[in-house]
Parts: sequence; C-alpha cells; structure tokens
Amino acid sequence: CGIPKKMALELFKPFIYNKLELLGYVTTIKSARKMVEKGTKEVWDVLEEVVTEYPVILNRAPTLHRLGMQAFEAVLIEGKAIQLHPLVCMAFNADFDGDQMAVHVPLSVEAQTEARVLMMSTNNILSPANGGPVIVPTQDIVLGLYYMTRERIFARGEGKAFSSIDEARIAYD
Repeated sequence: CGIPKKMALELFKPFIYNKLELLGYVTTIKSARKMVEKGTKEVWDVLEEVVTEYPVILNRAPTLHRLGMQAFEAVLIEGKAIQLHPLVCMAFNADFDGDQMAVHVPLSVEAQTEARVLMMSTNNILSPANGGPVIVPTQDIVLGLYYMTRERIFARGEGKAFSSIDEARIAYD
C-alpha cells in the first residue's frame, strides 16, 4: 500500500531518530527532532530505509472479521491519501469515496513476524469463513480487462497471430 511521506514520517519518527543517531548525523534525540522538523534530505533518505524494515497494518473500522486488519509492505508516496490496491478492497469493505483507515506499525519482533506471516495481504487470499476468494477483480479491473482484450475491427494489426514473443516484438517494432 502507498503511505504518504508526511504520515510515514510521523509513524516512524522513533525509528528515524534512532537511525539518524546510529549513522552519526546527530548525537542527541533533541538534535534528531530538530533535523526531522527541518525535513532535511538525510531524514527522507533514512525514512526510505526505515520503511522497508517494518510492515504496516491497515485497519478499516468497523473491524467485523480478521480480514479487516491486514499487513502490507509500505511504499512512500506523495500526497495525503493512503493508496490501496483495488483487489484488497473487498476484505476491508472499502471503496474510494473517502473511507478512513488506521495505520499501525508493529513494534516488537514477534508482532512484526506475526504481521508478515499471518496478516500480510498476500497470505489472505481465501476467506476464513467460507473458503471463497477474497481477492477478486471487480468494477474497474473487470472493465479494464474487457477493454484491453476486446476485438477491434479494422484496427491496425487486428487478427494477427504470433508463434512466439520474439515474433510479436519484431512485429511491434
């Protein structure tokens, strides 16, 4: 999922302070706090590094079942909105009309392991209630797939078949 940089900066502040001190950019927490407030290049570089070390857990209230909280590898993005892949929306009962979600960072090693092993969205493809798929293409994805694969009569290259990928690349070039 995509986490806005300013939100990630707030979530990961303690880890950033620690990393800035370990890398020798600062000697005290107070100076680390000032450096983060200024938003120097080093702070953003450290944030990029720290984000890769921890999973984040997304929760959309009301949490009616265990799939209402799922873990993701965070990707830093510009803007102010959390980006969520459309395939996981069904588990959260989420849509894109301004739903609010909470973001959590597991602190202990045990919590991080649990998030990676049990809560990661890639490990929660089937519903625990009925065994049916939770990650299913809907709405825009289905429309996009239809549009990309529909027959285009009289379009350039329509009706051609290729025996290999190389042959298709040659024809494309």
